[in-house]
This record gives sequence, C-alpha cells and structure tokens, in this order.
Amino acid sequence: MLISYTLWSEAGGVGKTALAVNLAAAHRRHGQRTLLIDLDPQNGGASHHLGVDEKRSDPEADNLVRHLIDRPKGEFDDLVREATHSIHVIPSHNMLDSLETNLQRAQEMEQDMGGRFVKELQLQNVLRDAGVPEKYDVVIIDPPATGGQHVYNAVSATGNIVIPLELSPKGEQSLYGLEDTVSNLEAETGTEIGVVAVVPNKVRRTRVGDKYQQAFAELSYPVAPTKIPIRGAMLNGAWDAQTTAYEFVMNNKRPDRERDTLEQFDTLARFIAKQFDIDLTKDDISAEETGVVA
Repeated sequence: MLISYTLWSEAGGVGKTALAVNLAAAHRRHGQRTLLIDLDPQNGGASHHLGVDEKRSDPEADNLVRHLIDRPKGEFDDLVREATHSIHVIPSHNMLDSLETNLQRAQEMEQDMGGRFVKELQLQNVLRDAGVPEKYDVVIIDPPATGGQHVYNAVSATGNIVIPLELSPKGEQSLYGLEDTVSNLEAETGTEIGVVAVVPNKVRRTRVGDKYQQAFAELSYPVAPTKIPIRGAMLNGAWDAQTTAYEFVMNNKRPDRERDTLEQFDTLARFIAKQFDIDLTKDDISAEETGVVA
C-alpha cells in the first residue's frame, strides 16, 4: 500500500520543510522507496536542503510544471534526482511561481478544443501515468504554506496530510480552528482529506502545557506520539551542509540530545506508516543507517 501525504500548514515558520526532508530520510532508513516532491516555488525549499536545485532557474530545463500542463520536454523519470539516503526528489523550479497562470491557460486551451482539464487533478494524473504508486512505497509532497494550486494539487494527489503545529500562542489559535480549516480545504479541492497526524513541532520544552494537551484531546485527528523539539544548531547545520539531519549528525560530533531527536523522526515515520496499516520497527532500519540511530 502506498503511503502518500502532504506536509501542510496554513502558517509559515512551523518547520514544515525540515520535517518533510527528515521524514523522507526516516522512511528511507526503514527501507521504504521514498519520493519527495518539492512544490514550493520559493528559493530555499526542500530541493535546496538536499542540494538538488541547481536547475531551478534554468528556463530551458524540463520540470514538473511542464508535465502538469502537458508540455514536457522529456520523460517524467528524468525529473527525479537522487539525494542522500537514496531519497528520490522531484526538485522545485522557478516555473512554479506561475503555476496558477500556466494551469489556467492550459485549461482554457483544452476546453476550447472540447476537452476536459481539471486544474486541481493534474499532479494526481501525472503521478498515476508515470507509475509512481507502483515504483514507490512513500510519496511526500512539500507545497508552500499559502493556498492555491500548489496546495490543491498536492492534497488531491496524496489525499492525506500531516500537519506540523508549533506550540505557541499562534499555534494554539491554529489548533483550535484546525478542523474547520481542514473542512475548508476539502471544500476547495473537492477531495476527502485524511489527516494522518498532527505533529507538535519546534517544542521549546519537553512538557507540553496543559492548555495544549486539552486542545489535542479534543481533536478528532490522530496526534503523533512524538514532540519534535527545537534543534536550531542541528537543523541549521544540516541546511548549510545541504543534507538531512541524520547525515549531519553522523558526519559531525554532535550531542546525544540531537540523536534523541533523530529517534523522534524515526518514531514519527513509524506512526505515520501505522495509519496506513503498515507496521515498521527499529529492525527495519538498514544496517548502513544504524551508525546514526539504531
């Protein structure tokens, strides 16, 4: 069964991209063939994080947007780059800046010819036609925090979301309005969305305040058993090195608390897999990966 989900949050600055990159690594560490799709048009997204963004400003380069509007320059498989941990990545490209406009033009052209073109379903169609569900065990999509066709295509393609939530006054407000927000997204996409996990992220203290515990208890969505702490030095170091937190810790002498955080990523990946009725254990972590966290 394919595990597919979009990392989604209405708010920026919640650590969404770092979580997407390190969850991709965690799934791959457990032996799962993993594809990470970067739909964020901004510089400095998952593609940069993993060092596969060198063609993002090349106007002649084939890229995912060309495939979404049925104007590819090559095969879909040629878009895929291999990063550390053998994570497969479809990089971002500057054409994503004009995704809305390009999809609208493609829709108008197709309709003028008597065809049918649903903007929100283009990524779903492209991934299906490329055989992605058969080639991979896990597909993770990282769109921008803003709404629009980036998010609509991501959610329509995966049907599921993982929601990182910062435990702050702003995050508390988002938490109490979360179910309404998801309902609105379902209405906008015409898709029934499965919330795979709400993830307390960038936690400043190990103990979560009572007010958050109460809000989590009232949610109808599964809340991850992990609370990802703030690890600025580790995550910024991985960012600068254009790699995952796992490889950064492995290649540098880092404190034990950072290894503990990596275990939280592993635990979260297993929890997400369980929502798809797939059981992963520590024993599934490949031998070459156990040097970081067993």
